[in-house]
Amino acid sequence: MSVRNHSFVTAFVIVGFPGLQPEFYGLASTVLFLVYCCILIGNVVVIILFATHNVLHKPMYFIILNLVVSDVLFSTTTLPKIIARYWFQAGAISFFGCFLQMYLVHYFGAVTSLLLLIMALDRYVSICFPLRYPMIIKNSTIHILNVTAWVLAHLPSLSLVIRAYPLPYCDSNKIMQCYCDHIAITTLACTDRVPYSFPAFVVAMVVLLGPLAFIIFSYCSIIVAVVQIASPQGRLKTLSTCSGQLIIIALYFLPRCFIYLASNIGIRFSTDLRIVVIMLYSLLPPMINPLIYCLRTDEIKQIMIKRFRRIQVHVQ
Repeated sequence: MSVRNHSFVTAFVIVGFPGLQPEFYGLASTVLFLVYCCILIGNVVVIILFATHNVLHKPMYFIILNLVVSDVLFSTTTLPKIIARYWFQAGAISFFGCFLQMYLVHYFGAVTSLLLLIMALDRYVSICFPLRYPMIIKNSTIHILNVTAWVLAHLPSLSLVIRAYPLPYCDSNKIMQCYCDHIAITTLACTDRVPYSFPAFVVAMVVLLGPLAFIIFSYCSIIVAVVQIASPQGRLKTLSTCSGQLIIIALYFLPRCFIYLASNIGIRFSTDLRIVVIMLYSLLPPMINPLIYCLRTDEIKQIMIKRFRRIQVHVQ
């Protein structure tokens, strides 16, 4: 009998936080709903600003636009189901639906990782090769790189799904997570998980550490270039153009690398703590990034200041 024929599970149940008492379900769903609203509002504002101001049609802002779209799609893939689980006790998800969600979760994660690499490339060329920047980094170049990121991200995501989908699932169907991901699903398989978990770990590390290695190289090169600038004001101004990107990159990469490495070197967390950490690093960047875009990028900041001044004039 084939492995596939041993799969008796036809649907999964997303548990969310296993230790959460039922009297707190309403509070949990309300908090998650507010987080989702903040993510949508903040990122939609950035999209509207980009669509209505031609001054933002520059390489860096095209990268930011793609990050915004990825953040919104990731949040829309994960949050509505866990909100429904706590608000309406609707935690069931079909077998196919769970694997589709798993694919999209890892896909948008890979897209974001590659887009952050492109963002670092933009800063690297801008600061280390300022005279060549207009020739190397054009809008057309960034469009090609962005499309490449969205296409390449399919490969690791598909590899995870293709290896996990045929496994036998014949015992528990409870997903101890707020959404379906590779670890949460394959833990339920009625087979030795080691031959599947290690390749998945390698894929995750390539998706994370590949872009991160270039990002570290680019910002080390940027630091070297900044040190060579004669005036202190020039050094501070140059570094300020990178501060927002560094915050975004740190929020994305550092917690993920820690969780992946910790789970593979024997560091154990309680299930609820692990899920809280995963939800924080999954949802905090999409919620905070629009603030960083608005406060740490000069063009968007100036547009926002002008808008507020106009509102004040109309109110008076």
